[in-house]
Amino acid sequence: MDKKTMHVFKVLFGVLGNGTALFLFLAPTITFKRIIRKKCTEQFSGIPYVMTMLNCLLSAWYGLPFVSANNILVSTINGTGAAIELIYVLVFIIFAPKREKAKILGLFTAVLALFSAVALVSLFALHDKTRKLFCGLAATVFSIIMYSSPFSIMSTVVRTKSVEFMPFFLSLFSFLCGTSWFIYGLLGHDPFVAIPNGLGSGLGALQLILYVIYRDNKGKASGTKKPNDAATTADESMDTGLAKPDQQSKQSVTINGAQDGHV
Repeated sequence: MDKKTMHVFKVLFGVLGNGTALFLFLAPTITFKRIIRKKCTEQFSGIPYVMTMLNCLLSAWYGLPFVSANNILVSTINGTGAAIELIYVLVFIIFAPKREKAKILGLFTAVLALFSAVALVSLFALHDKTRKLFCGLAATVFSIIMYSSPFSIMSTVVRTKSVEFMPFFLSLFSFLCGTSWFIYGLLGHDPFVAIPNGLGSGLGALQLILYVIYRDNKGKASGTKKPNDAATTADESMDTGLAKPDQQSKQSVTINGAQDGHV
């Protein structure tokens, strides 16, 4: 494959990655419509959204031309993702109880400080390859941490033998997103994009395999659910918020939508 053809395919997979990632970033809007409607964050945790924002900021910074060449598509989607996650965080802070509000504000401040430190060090103390290496490692570490989050819901699926709390379309788009950016990274010879997204693609594939295995058991794991909980479950089936520990069996703990959209 010549360089021109490879570049065309790289751009195509980058555009596909942008589209699938945007779907995943927007998935938690269902959760936040509920929070705004009830004016309460209930048992949802704001931590995933703050950490996803950090990952998006680091990845967007890595994709800038003065850090890594020919990765502007990485910056566009992660910059968009960071803005979306910021909105989620601000909404969460507005409606969270006082104690939770203070915790999320503290974490939010720490995240901004960490990103600022990475940006300033890379901008003024590092140059060329060392700058790319430093920013790439920072983005990759947090990407891998984010991509490891589906292990929680996957273990729940295996334990309950039900896919009730693992929405099919979130799993599908997580797989498509990870695969798109994995191929993008391979075509661009960029391990900082290929490695974490290769992991994300593999985990997305495992989720789809689990869905095929246990799809006929959907809804059977929660026989104690009351009929009037049906509307709540409908919302939560696409929910990407992380429930607090005592509610994890009742809510979708898939963080795909909030966190697998990053690259």
